[in-house]
Amino acid sequence: MKTLRFLPTLKLVALVLIAQLIFSASAQADSKVEIDLYVEEALKQFQKETTAGAQLAAQAKGMLVFPKVYKAGIGIGGEYGEGVLQVGGSTVGYYNTAAASFGFQLGAQIKSQIILFMTDAALQKFRNSEGWEAGVDGSVAIATIGAGGQIDTNTIQQPMIGFIFSNKGLMFNLSLEGSKITPIVR
Repeated sequence: MKTLRFLPTLKLVALVLIAQLIFSASAQADSKVEIDLYVEEALKQFQKETTAGAQLAAQAKGMLVFPKVYKAGIGIGGEYGEGVLQVGGSTVGYYNTAAASFGFQLGAQIKSQIILFMTDAALQKFRNSEGWEAGVDGSVAIATIGAGGQIDTNTIQQPMIGFIFSNKGLMFNLSLEGSKITPIVR
């Protein structure tokens, strides 16, 4: 019974630590030059990990790249990362992604994620929004790589395709639902 009495305090401490992780990451935001370097590294890693994904990226109308997305949680979780939107191989904007989550979770991780906009309509809807939320403003099909490095044919027909790779840590969550993506103003 004494352990249950401390549960609200433990949750509060966890929430404070997670908030500190996320807000310190955003307060110490990377410069555009640093983000560009991380994006370049992430794209090289992406090409190494999936040739099918790299082929899709070459066909995409636009590509949102978050090279480092930090996630941590103890019952209550959060994540934060910064990246770029590339159109025609050139960076056209800088963005951040943030999300909060509740439920059974424990751990921390860093991952890279890429969202491919396969149609002009999907890209324009994203670019015309001031804040875009995965699962609300658009559904992102998460690509899984099958035998032989192939991607499911149903996935490659979607207007937006997401890739999560380079997971490091002890919390593996392959979801973009609820991630809020907003432009970085500098």
